[in-house]
Amino acid sequence: MPTPAASHRFPRLAVAVAALALALTGCGGTATPPGPAAPAPAAVPDRVEPLAATPRPVLPATVPSADGAQVTVASAERVVPLTGSLNEIVHTLGLGKQVVARDITATFEQAAALPVVTRGHDVSAESVLSLRPTLVLAETTTGPAEAVQQIRDAGIPVVVVAPAKGLDDIPKRIDAVAAALGVRDAGTQLNQRTADRIAAARKNVPADSGKQPRVAFLYLRGTASVYLLGGSDSGAASLLEAAGAVDTGKESGLGKDFTPITSEALAAAAPDAILVMSKGLASVGGIDGLVKIPGVAQTPAGMDRRVVTVDDGVLLNYGPRTDQVLSSLITQLHGKGA
Repeated sequence: MPTPAASHRFPRLAVAVAALALALTGCGGTATPPGPAAPAPAAVPDRVEPLAATPRPVLPATVPSADGAQVTVASAERVVPLTGSLNEIVHTLGLGKQVVARDITATFEQAAALPVVTRGHDVSAESVLSLRPTLVLAETTTGPAEAVQQIRDAGIPVVVVAPAKGLDDIPKRIDAVAAALGVRDAGTQLNQRTADRIAAARKNVPADSGKQPRVAFLYLRGTASVYLLGGSDSGAASLLEAAGAVDTGKESGLGKDFTPITSEALAAAAPDAILVMSKGLASVGGIDGLVKIPGVAQTPAGMDRRVVTVDDGVLLNYGPRTDQVLSSLITQLHGKGA
């Protein structure tokens, strides 16, 4: 199932900790009776909104790549973005017609019919090269490294972009993609539009809400028995703080991105609400299955069955649709939205 675009680190992490997570969560719990109903999730439309005017690339351009290389891009006629977030940025900049492929995390409407060039979450160099790309966009978490190098060895410009961990990373990523495409002015326009919309969404956080809701971000893949608690590097803290909430993983001092869930860690976090990706929640059987994970039912969130969900393909993208993610979180946490 698709994971967010901060994305490629999640599947590898899940494989590495699956056995440990299963051992830590092997015993079942008892589901709690329904508590107060939470506000219905404000759905994020699974489509992007391109800029009104289609930009004309000014190329060639030599741009820095996050892996230390200097890359010269001569053409943006056939672009292959290797994460859903990068694909979303290219489409929103107005160059969607030049995109010739996607990875499995690019689930939005305009990209859905494109050929997939990943196997699971690993890039297939052969699939990418068969599409004759003139530019490949990747992240530092894109892999395997051998596949990325094989694409480079074939003479294809590969521009690597640093993954996002917070709201401050959005303009950097948009600027990096726009520069590689030769549409810097469009990048400036998109950054301004995105910043304005995020600012508008944040105005809906109640100023007099009293105690901030405490939220634990859980990464769930029930089919693989992977149950993880997000820490300060999970990528969720910036969103939760902007939505007027406290990320309990960050507050608890969990310095890593994710650690296997334990009853002790959840008890210490004492979340008022639990944030999960929608497909992750479905993978454990919905809220009824979630509260059976040891420790969940004993938290305030579990006792109230207070669960906040956002679609996998957009939650941690930190891109042009982040304002919609924030509005959804605000609606579910505070009963307000843009």
